[in-house]
Amino acid sequence: MAKGKTCYACSACGYESPRWVGRCPSCGAWNTLEEAISAVPEKGPAKLAANQRPGTGASAMRLQDVPEDTTLRFPTGIQELDRVLGGGVVEGGLILIGGDPGIGKSTLLLQVCANLARQGRKVLYISGEESARQIKLRARRLEIEEPGLYVLAENALDAVEQKLRELQPDVAVVDSIQTMYRPEMASAPGSVSQIREGTSLLMRLCKETGISVFLVGHVTKDGAIAGPRLLEHMVDVVLYFEGDRQQDYRLLRAVKNRFGSVNELGVFRMTGKGMQEVPNPSEELLSHRARGASGSAVFCGLEGSRPLLCDVQALTSPTFFGTPRRTVNGADAGRVALLLAVLEKRAGQRSYNQDVYINVAGGLELSEPAADLALCVAVASSLKDQPVAPEVAVMGEVGLAGEIRAVPQCERRVAECARLGFTTVVAPRASVRPLKAPEGVRLIGVDTVMQALSVLF
Repeated sequence: MAKGKTCYACSACGYESPRWVGRCPSCGAWNTLEEAISAVPEKGPAKLAANQRPGTGASAMRLQDVPEDTTLRFPTGIQELDRVLGGGVVEGGLILIGGDPGIGKSTLLLQVCANLARQGRKVLYISGEESARQIKLRARRLEIEEPGLYVLAENALDAVEQKLRELQPDVAVVDSIQTMYRPEMASAPGSVSQIREGTSLLMRLCKETGISVFLVGHVTKDGAIAGPRLLEHMVDVVLYFEGDRQQDYRLLRAVKNRFGSVNELGVFRMTGKGMQEVPNPSEELLSHRARGASGSAVFCGLEGSRPLLCDVQALTSPTFFGTPRRTVNGADAGRVALLLAVLEKRAGQRSYNQDVYINVAGGLELSEPAADLALCVAVASSLKDQPVAPEVAVMGEVGLAGEIRAVPQCERRVAECARLGFTTVVAPRASVRPLKAPEGVRLIGVDTVMQALSVLF
């Protein structure tokens, strides 16, 4: 092995410096440079793998000569995961899944491995955190006994690479990338250099052999995947598992996807038998809604191609302090402050002496502007202490002049409202004008916030 050299690597972006500095010259973060010792690889002739795919390694070829294959994508057997991935797993893809400890990453991936093994595919589950017996205990709890599922408890990436090339599985899972290390590098597992080199090795292996690899990534206290930011640039798909461990629901979002949309959302429920899909999340989110209570409005949002109904709640109470409180959960606090100003200026709803609390039930995060009108209606309902009719859904973007702007894909939103039994939909006039109302549904088009409040109250 060649003599190692000492350098300092930034834990935020992966920048390397020959000496320690307080601030990273690349990303500007303070106190993120950590000492690392890496080995200089010995130069030698490039070795081509026998099972290398066309156009990889040293075998360049013309684009028009690259063979096309219509079976490059295969389903995982879990529709919610397939939706987020864009239709299934792409052959030779490198997928990174991050999330809080105990959120269910390993459980979901073990279920994916079992489904793929049932389809006749060879699957290898590599764990650097658990022994084979511990994995067996989880598999027994999930009632998994598939002959095509192999298990390997190993931390050394050289041994992992050798096993992958020998076994040639269709899909492999590495749990987790932060526990893997290369023996020729003197730095500790989980360091920036180890994570970068380990991911680079697995990425080359994926492209050369066509093995699809799932990587499990630990997250920091800020919620980002631990390691250099370069890690997310190297992989093909980045998924985040979200949710409160005190609740049953888990949300799977795509932050990056080279093979599909990044706006899709998968909804799961954690049970004693593992992760179960929630095929109708709108009904689940509205099942515990308090009917007849003031400060509640139903909004139909879009997560990718899926319409999703949720309960937007607001509570106002007189303040006893000079500055009223604004507490927001599930929406942007700056956007809520803007909407309160519009309500006060354009609709005469005084909230300067009121504490305002906003909550989106179910743990959802509303980021699209179409939720503006629902937030305004919920606040006005609490201020007036008048409930909105339980069969009414509202949607629309609110401007600073109090106007209601059009929302995209209104027809799909209205169809979801009709499917769940809502008989009245209040939406922007520009969006409902070209639509044909479903049977039993009344569409009310509004132009201003004042007009919407006069219709609802």
